[in-house]
Amino acid sequence: MKIIIYDTKSGRKTPLEPITAGQIKLYVCGITAYDYCHIGHARSALVFDMIVRYLRYRGLAVTFVRNFTDIDDKIIKRAQEQNTTPEELAERFIVKFHEDMDRLGVATADHEPRATEHIPGIIKIIEELIEKGLAYPSGSDVYFAVDKFPNYGSLSGRNLEDMMAGARISVNENKTNPMDFALWKGSKPGEPTWDSPWGPGRPGWHIECSAMSRELLGNTFDIHGGGKDLIFPHHENEIAQSEGASGEPFAKYWIHHGFVTMKDEKMSKSLGNFLTIREVLEQFDPEVLRLFVFSTHYRTPLDYSVTTLQEAAAGLDRLYGCLAALSDLPNAGNETAKPVASTKETKKIQTLADRFHKAMDNDFNTAQGLGHIFDAVKTLNRIGQAIPTVAANSDLAILHQGTEAIKTLTGSMGLLSADPIVYIEAKQKKILAELDIDAADIDKLINERNAARSEKNWARADEIRDQLLARSIEMKDGPTGTTWQVKLA
Repeated sequence: MKIIIYDTKSGRKTPLEPITAGQIKLYVCGITAYDYCHIGHARSALVFDMIVRYLRYRGLAVTFVRNFTDIDDKIIKRAQEQNTTPEELAERFIVKFHEDMDRLGVATADHEPRATEHIPGIIKIIEELIEKGLAYPSGSDVYFAVDKFPNYGSLSGRNLEDMMAGARISVNENKTNPMDFALWKGSKPGEPTWDSPWGPGRPGWHIECSAMSRELLGNTFDIHGGGKDLIFPHHENEIAQSEGASGEPFAKYWIHHGFVTMKDEKMSKSLGNFLTIREVLEQFDPEVLRLFVFSTHYRTPLDYSVTTLQEAAAGLDRLYGCLAALSDLPNAGNETAKPVASTKETKKIQTLADRFHKAMDNDFNTAQGLGHIFDAVKTLNRIGQAIPTVAANSDLAILHQGTEAIKTLTGSMGLLSADPIVYIEAKQKKILAELDIDAADIDKLINERNAARSEKNWARADEIRDQLLARSIEMKDGPTGTTWQVKLA
């Protein structure tokens, strides 16, 4: 096994080599808890849920930390607007976050620290930075001196001199350098405060993650992740203050996912073009959103539309439909029966896991991995529909192997968690209700069609078939009679 990942800092793909053999320490920046999560947050949560699941599936022990920012300018402002406290507001939306993640099937991280729980660690790092000349008090604030940290800009590829040339200092700021950022903010009337050597105040945003990751993962850990919008300034500043304080490397690798867009424009609350997870799940099954996210490589933009969600829904139906149709296969058939599966089809199923692993080991290429799975589903459906009542042992063996591989491989991404038969029956029941037709009516028409066929009234038999097909009811004539199913996709 050799997993390759794209490291943002080096700008290239590189082998994932854990600091400690067999173990991965992963830190991901979580939400600022002041509003409901949108599908951009869903992408982040699902991407790293997939990465954690897959790494564990491949035998690595993963310690996963995802934080909550529970004190911040946005939280304070929203709390004031709603006439509540920042503590109550943050707690409320952390609860809502967990509700959304539970519906999406996103596993709880091993550690979910909150910034306000780590004030002593934050103060300690700031003191270390001041002692080393990398930070300075200014009134009741403390700032990081970016020009004192030689590697500033190494993650984002930005040049400090160029950044300084385009920066401006507002009249009321007391920073030495326009690019210096706040580590500690002096208290203002009505804001939550904590005691510190520089007076009452609260932490800046960037320092929170440095303190939380240090306490839970140590000065150096394997992977730091988040969205591309966090590369600068947030992650750049984390590197500066963490490495400045410890004198050790911070994160060995950096993983960043792309944006969710609507009509090629980044989805965000500030632009007002976002949909909450709850709004999307009013129309679609949670696994549809998961499949939609994984149908595109995590580093590329993901363009949201109702059409793309409908396509994902149809794809999910195909996956479940295949497993449901092949769920009651016998274990043994006839040794002398002629196999239906070709040599090419047999090999395609036998190599499915290897091809899936190759795709996923190459920077978690879920789109390519799912492509292999859907190709296998097409093959399995053809074999399953073609086998006679008494099937060849080799056909049954390949069908069993294929369905088990699909369950295992999709499971490594958190997909197909429901019972396939229960899923398909519920979907068919819903569609029948929308079509205003019930099973008894369908059976009555099928009996009428069978009577017409026995009387060789082919025109009437075809008319009934077309009548049912127009209402998404497919019939299949077999050795044991006629069966029907709702056409899902």
